[in-house]
Amino acid sequence: MKVFGYLIIVLGLILYSCNQSPQSTTVTESKIETPTATVKTSAIENQEDKTEILNLIREVLKWTDSKNSIDLLPAIADSTDSIYIGFDFDQLNQNLNKLKNTDFFAKEFIENYNQIILTLDRKLKANEFEYGPWLVGDMPPFNFASDVNPWCLCQDNMDWNLVEIEQTNGNEYRWKWGGLNQDTHQSWKDFSYKFKVTKEKSKWKMSYLDGFNINEVKK
Repeated sequence: MKVFGYLIIVLGLILYSCNQSPQSTTVTESKIETPTATVKTSAIENQEDKTEILNLIREVLKWTDSKNSIDLLPAIADSTDSIYIGFDFDQLNQNLNKLKNTDFFAKEFIENYNQIILTLDRKLKANEFEYGPWLVGDMPPFNFASDVNPWCLCQDNMDWNLVEIEQTNGNEYRWKWGGLNQDTHQSWKDFSYKFKVTKEKSKWKMSYLDGFNINEVKK
């Protein structure tokens, strides 16, 4: 009788285990599938954003290097055409509209450029530049569009299609030259340029470029 009782207990445990097994497996699979799906979706979204932002910076650089770009410093010379005495605000407004119409630049970038020119105009009229006045034909005596191209902080460039990007923090990026061979000078390999983007109406736009740092202009 004791042996028969033990057999009944063992049989009961086996049946209980079989009834619980499918439920346990289903729960485990559900926990694994959910985070995996989330990671895949996030990766796709990030890659789409990165591709759009890469295309944006390349298109911006191509535009700035074309005849469709703007004259960044619409300065006005004196009556003898010897020194610059201020900036043409009508031309400035045309520049602002042109930047807007490209659909490349966010509102904050356009307003920042506006403030740069207004600041330079005020300082130029007040003769506040250490190396002023600004003689016609000379480089500007301030930290904007002087000596280097502010769109890329460079004096020379490669094919803009070689530009690659790297995310540094949130909406902050930097671009570098890609596709370089081992014979390329180290200076090209070391070069990088900071920029920021923001979304306006579901589209990535340029909100900051390192060559347009208004704090440098105010010095």
